[in-house]
Amino acid sequence: MLYIKQELPINERIRAKEVQVIDENGEKKGVMKLNDALDLAFGKKLDLVLVAPNAEPPVCKIMNYGKYKFEQAKKEKEAKKKQKTFELKEIRITPNIEQHDFEFKAKNARKFIEDGNKVKITVRFRGRELNYVKLGEANLNKFIEALSDIASPEKKAVLEGKNMFIILSKKSDK
Repeated sequence: MLYIKQELPINERIRAKEVQVIDENGEKKGVMKLNDALDLAFGKKLDLVLVAPNAEPPVCKIMNYGKYKFEQAKKEKEAKKKQKTFELKEIRITPNIEQHDFEFKAKNARKFIEDGNKVKITVRFRGRELNYVKLGEANLNKFIEALSDIASPEKKAVLEGKNMFIILSKKSDK
């Protein structure tokens, strides 16, 4: 796909003496002087557009440049629509989470992952809870196990300050 970010030189803006010409149907017309190519384009009420400036000789195409730019903008817009975007959803737990709370949060995490989002599960250690890092890690492993059928961890659990977290993403279909 060809996306135009900068304007292509057209008609009188082309600075080559001789150019390779391709007509509006895609047929090669051969190498000709710039003035002859411009006359050919204007005779058909179209523009002469420099499409390959680095070629030897430069390649020009006869086309309706306004229509071409419009089509390219439309294609770019369509490509943007089809891009898959995802969010990073966060679920916070404590090291001594109750079973019901765990199940509820695991259900929410499952829903987020099925929607195509990544889930960051954070264990917050408050006060003396920092002595129970192993308990927090065990809870994260429990989450990984509970969601192992649809998700996999991106990397090992990380302890940063008073928070330990892990990021789960949807398993890739191979």
